[in-house]
Amino acid sequence: MRVLSGIQPSGRLHIGNYFGAMRQHLQLQADHECFYFIADYHALTSNPSPDEVFRYSLDVTMDYIALGLDTQKTVFWRQSDVPEVTELTWILSCITPMGLLQRCTTYKDKVAQGLSPSQGLFAYPVLQAADILIYRSDLVPVGADQKQHIEVTRDIAVRFNNTYGEVFTIPKEYIVESVAVVPGIDGQKMSKSYGNTIEIFEPPESVRKKIMRIVTDSTPVERPKDPDKCNVFALLRLFASPQELAEWEDRYRSGGTGYSDAKKRLAELAIEYFRPFRKKRADLEKNPDYVRGVLADGARRAKAVALRTLAQVRRAVGLDPTNA
Repeated sequence: MRVLSGIQPSGRLHIGNYFGAMRQHLQLQADHECFYFIADYHALTSNPSPDEVFRYSLDVTMDYIALGLDTQKTVFWRQSDVPEVTELTWILSCITPMGLLQRCTTYKDKVAQGLSPSQGLFAYPVLQAADILIYRSDLVPVGADQKQHIEVTRDIAVRFNNTYGEVFTIPKEYIVESVAVVPGIDGQKMSKSYGNTIEIFEPPESVRKKIMRIVTDSTPVERPKDPDKCNVFALLRLFASPQELAEWEDRYRSGGTGYSDAKKRLAELAIEYFRPFRKKRADLEKNPDYVRGVLADGARRAKAVALRTLAQVRRAVGLDPTNA
């Protein structure tokens, strides 16, 4: 089945990105036809600087390749390199009810976080629907809290098919392996917008320093601690083996263990987890032409699919002169 997902080039990727989405994307390559894109059109809703959009697009590509992206099997490209998606967005916007967009919670959430309430931000779900539908995607990996995004896409696709004939594949959400919210060093959800991230390929010493700054409560060393309320333990869950995690849980509940001990071990585990990928990431930084080549080849392959879909859409709505 064809799987599609996108990731915004809004900064260096962090361990929350990895455990929340990237790891699952890479795992899905084994059994599915995967289409993954850098959502640079979507990134414009936060008005980033032009230099950041391009630089972070290359960074995201290098991160994915270093972590195991199969560039021969998986199609990986920049969204803006296939501009046909914007034409489809306009066509879909003409059959999308305003009420459907007004019910989307993402717009309200983003405005509450400080983003400008622009038309692009409001109509974001239509572009997202075009991304999914133009590549005839069967499955879209999302967290359980993001099902609404796919429901909106299905609503738009069904409305189009009912109006113009069966053109679009109706996608289904693929609920990715459940990962609890990855906390940042301040205890909030790890996010670039909060400035609380630990980057995947951050220098080891910087990773260690950040982990030692993770916010914890003031429970004395000798007192028992609740692992379920500890930010350090939440991150240990991502890296430690089940056996070691059980040992840490026992140490927490028994007392006599300081948070600094857990932080030191967490730093060791986090650095070691990504160590095998660091050399390849460093090599890619020295070969930007190869990285650009991966994106160009991915755009070529994605565009071939997009053009076929858009041609069918244009015929359906009457924009193809050969219909006359």
